[in-house]
Amino acid sequence: MLKGCMPFPKEIADNYVAKGYWKNVPLGDAFDRVAEVYYKKEALIFEDLRITYGQLKSGSDRLAMHLLNMGLRPLDRVVVQLPNIPEFVYCYLACLKIGVIPVMCLPPHRYSEISYIAKKCEARGYLIPDVFNKFNYLELAEEIKAEVPSLEFVLVAGRQCPDQYVLINDLLEDRIEERQSVGNLEEYRPDPMEVAVFLLSGGTTGLPKIIPRTHNDYLYTSEMTSKPLGFNMYTAFLVVAPLGHNMTLACPGVMGTYLNGGKVVLSASTRVDNICGLVEKERITNLPLVPALIIGLLNYEKRKGYDLSSLLTITSGGSKLNPEVAKRIKPELGCHLVQQFGMAEGLLTMTDMNDDDEARFNTIGYPVSPADQFKIVGPDGEEVSLETPGELWCRGPYTIRGYYDAPAHNEAAFTEDGFYKSGDIVRLHPSGRLIVEGRKKDLINRGGEKISPEEVENLILAHPKVENAAVVAMPDPVMGERSCAYVTLKQQDADLTLEELNLFLLEKRIAKFKFPERLEVISEFPLTNVGKIKKNVLRQDIERKTAEENRAKI
Repeated sequence: MLKGCMPFPKEIADNYVAKGYWKNVPLGDAFDRVAEVYYKKEALIFEDLRITYGQLKSGSDRLAMHLLNMGLRPLDRVVVQLPNIPEFVYCYLACLKIGVIPVMCLPPHRYSEISYIAKKCEARGYLIPDVFNKFNYLELAEEIKAEVPSLEFVLVAGRQCPDQYVLINDLLEDRIEERQSVGNLEEYRPDPMEVAVFLLSGGTTGLPKIIPRTHNDYLYTSEMTSKPLGFNMYTAFLVVAPLGHNMTLACPGVMGTYLNGGKVVLSASTRVDNICGLVEKERITNLPLVPALIIGLLNYEKRKGYDLSSLLTITSGGSKLNPEVAKRIKPELGCHLVQQFGMAEGLLTMTDMNDDDEARFNTIGYPVSPADQFKIVGPDGEEVSLETPGELWCRGPYTIRGYYDAPAHNEAAFTEDGFYKSGDIVRLHPSGRLIVEGRKKDLINRGGEKISPEEVENLILAHPKVENAAVVAMPDPVMGERSCAYVTLKQQDADLTLEELNLFLLEKRIAKFKFPERLEVISEFPLTNVGKIKKNVLRQDIERKTAEENRAKI
């Protein structure tokens, strides 16, 4: 296995294969087998483009051959920062077919995140759009290349780029298969036990950790998560969240849709009117949304002007869905709710369309695999009793055994017998389903986007007026949580506004969703007896303030 990655113990891996959990089939092969069956069927829709399984297969083969000709080889890493466009899917499949490892970044990431990730994984390639959401990625690529010695290739989705870069669209149009045999790809067919893709953790200790997922475990993930949703050849799956998200990519996501012969529709916008329009036009059956977008859809005044009758399920994931919101989905939208909880590191739980109201509205269901193992433990590491909150520890055929090149963190995050300490606080319902209570650490979950307070705090501390800083979650009825920055200032008579602080953070080039959305300037922090900031006190303070403000509005 790739150096820096922790393989599954051989005895356990052999057992997963023997029991049929792992098929020993690379992800690229799994797609190609389906494409052979549904060759002329539509596979990918984006705006006016309608791409068949045959076209997606031949296009990804073509691109894989070009990547090899450029010099990329199995286990090379390429940072992927493409938006929801067909080039993302072509590139992803092409990498899988030749064992090149795509590193899933998000369009909002900026210099701070990308330079760190590219250095950490020694990326040889960087895949970007030319311009997206008014941001020039070509300029960012220049900065990344200057900072990352290993970076050789920049591939651009668009129509124009500097001469030293390569246009993905040109490669897709260049019929290299007429000059070389597609059969040559077989030489580079990856080992199913090897790493297929790098995902990113939300991270509670600064910048993201890198999560290695193998072909075997990631294929199994898509297979098992598509079952509770009833995916089949008639499935029409709408992609709204970024394709680089684990849920969108493979839980069951794009890969789960393809394994069942369905079609994927890409949305370039999270606007509710755009979502409704695509549901009507493409007869969408399955719609995965974070709770903030579910609330937006339910509250959209013009919703009844669209025909949404094709919807079979809405999958809620990314953060906790309020039970009162969950209860509105069936009567107002006429479709089933499936709650999904999980982590890019592995374990996934889901409710079922046939569950009763108590299970669908108040729990996150059962783990999706019969081989999943979990326990709920207290601060002493001992298992707690039924319905008592504790930290979720898990292991199984799709839960990683360690982060990439992070031995010190792995020692803290994994037990000697392979359980991953998730940091999620859950309790066990009498039915055996799980109920989420919150996070052990102070990770902020803003509508499914995870924010590391420590990362933002370190940047705030660089502001010349700031003496100390703490970033905490504050409750929000739409996003679930937003971030609030508490600061003390070096001079008691100074002042600092939120606008001024965020203009400073803008210069630090981090993703805008990480910016504080409220600022509280205080004279001193509440401290523990060893001098640590009592973040629980700050969270209680902002919860009280927002509750009082909401009551005052009534």
